[in-house]
Amino acid sequence: MRAPRGAVVGAVSTAALALGAAAATGVAAAFARAVVTPTRHKPDDLEVLQVGPRRVVLTVTPDTVVPGRYGVWTEAGRGHFRVGDVLSVTAERVTRELLGVDAGRVVPGPARWNQYFFAGAPAGALGLPHEDLRVPSEVGDLPCWFVPAGGDGDGDGDGDGDGDGSGDAGALPPGTWALLVHGRGATREEALRALPVLHRLGLPCLVPAYRNDADGPSSPARRYGLGDTEWQDVEAVARYALDAGARRLVVVGWSMGGAILLQFAARSPLAERVAALVLDGPVVDWYDVLDHQARRYGVPVQLGRYGLRLLAHPLGRRLVGVDGPVDLRLMDWVRRAEELVLPVLLLHSDDDDYVPSGPSQRLAAARPDLVTYVPSERARHTKEWNVDPERWEAAVEGFLREHLGDDPGPGAGPGPGGGA
Repeated sequence: MRAPRGAVVGAVSTAALALGAAAATGVAAAFARAVVTPTRHKPDDLEVLQVGPRRVVLTVTPDTVVPGRYGVWTEAGRGHFRVGDVLSVTAERVTRELLGVDAGRVVPGPARWNQYFFAGAPAGALGLPHEDLRVPSEVGDLPCWFVPAGGDGDGDGDGDGDGDGSGDAGALPPGTWALLVHGRGATREEALRALPVLHRLGLPCLVPAYRNDADGPSSPARRYGLGDTEWQDVEAVARYALDAGARRLVVVGWSMGGAILLQFAARSPLAERVAALVLDGPVVDWYDVLDHQARRYGVPVQLGRYGLRLLAHPLGRRLVGVDGPVDLRLMDWVRRAEELVLPVLLLHSDDDDYVPSGPSQRLAAARPDLVTYVPSERARHTKEWNVDPERWEAAVEGFLREHLGDDPGPGAGPGPGGGA
């Protein structure tokens, strides 16, 4: 018996719609999965073409032609050197000042750009004594650098040992510690740039890894929570600092580190001990960031949004593979601006290619009573310090002196290791 033609057409159309919906769901889930999956391997992204006295020639990329101070990894990450001013540029080659070699040799060959400028741990990179700690958390021990206030390091941020470790206006009153939180896919080295100014201000500093970092413990699903879970690791480090003698905290974060710290400030009972937040290129609205990334990689924005809804859905999140539902609405701080209760310093470049500065601008406009906004140009994502270190450090120091200048009470003890 032959089926009616209309029934056949209807069945084919229904099947096609089902297949289309399944394909859309697959693409959306893949987009969301890429967002929450840690990147373990970072490929080389430039070539060292020529090396001369105090200069090096590199291939032109969007990063290598931007003014400022940066690092370059060589020899599959075993070598590292630092570059400064752009001396000349052609269509394919850029010549930059060679500032120093930290490891290995500078020879022609594949290399990888290092936005952090410094490489390694605080003692080797900055001349600041530090202790390697492991802070207990619900997912396991978190590797953490502790950099005590004062000490014998030079503290001037160039790692050459010629500084005196003191600021022009002196240290802040004792009792305040700083917690520094890196961004998505970054390492603790991202925080090295901020340590010299905090050290000059007399702040003991803790720089932790968090769950699903390359050197940190893994969550069961081995996926990022985009701040929705990682704030609990910051809480563990904050508790460690308070148990070690801190009276109050200042928290500093880059990119997703900003999203993590905003969740910590909103959700942790320890947030009452936080005096101020310093956020560099922060994610204050994940929808804006991920719409931008969808357009950047040719994914229809509505399909990308579908993937983000999957993160929050009890069943959809299983397709993505996260530990629990991730509701990005809770991390939209433009919408939640009225809930801010702490002073915030926002440093964000209008040329940020990864996290657009629009949400930071809107948050600053919504809460001028609490948010100090420092815009800039030319710097790519979280590279505001690199383009103008003096301006970045002056902004951070001025903000912290304004908001931390009062004495919080009895000073902190000598720190976890018992030494000054």
